[in-house]
Amino acid sequence: MEVITLEAKARLSGKTAAKAARREESVPCVLYGHGTEPRTFTIPQLSLRKLTHTNEFHTVNVILDGVTFPCVLKDVAFHPVTDLAIHADFQVLNAKEKITIKVPVHYSGNAVGVRSGGTLATFINKVSIKCLPEFLPNFLNIDISKLKIGQSILVRTLQLPGIEIKAPMNQTMVAVVRPRTALSIEEEEEEVAVAATGETTDGEDN
Repeated sequence: MEVITLEAKARLSGKTAAKAARREESVPCVLYGHGTEPRTFTIPQLSLRKLTHTNEFHTVNVILDGVTFPCVLKDVAFHPVTDLAIHADFQVLNAKEKITIKVPVHYSGNAVGVRSGGTLATFINKVSIKCLPEFLPNFLNIDISKLKIGQSILVRTLQLPGIEIKAPMNQTMVAVVRPRTALSIEEEEEEVAVAATGETTDGEDN
């Protein structure tokens, strides 16, 4: 896994310091973790984009006052109008402690059902997982090449060594529905709804 390094600048806590950081095009941040004293700092807006504008998950080395903290970006808040990050939380990783985090899902392959004229319906783009830091993936890769029309892949089909999935097991991740031309509007809505509840066949060839 690629680790992204962020050079951080210590800051005072409080709203005044946070507003001053934003005026300088920096993001006020907080770093915390078990056995780690909470620290406040700032990083440039552009540096944070490496973590927020990507379809992969990354661990982070936050360098603060000469000390390197292995972290994950736990949460980030964006301005409702400008879409700029206005606050970020980083959680320090402990090699012996499991962490719960959401990671992106990538769907690979060209589904048989799509080649036959079906439509691919995606319901999940991120999945919450729990694992030790050593097992954290950049993303979860799901092969959809064997999916036929009317079939879906459910969360329960995921088998990831060292990783616990923290999502409903019967939740549908992706499905192939019949082509629109072959359905009435009512039938199409019903088929997509059924797929979303995980009631379609996930089959042995998923």
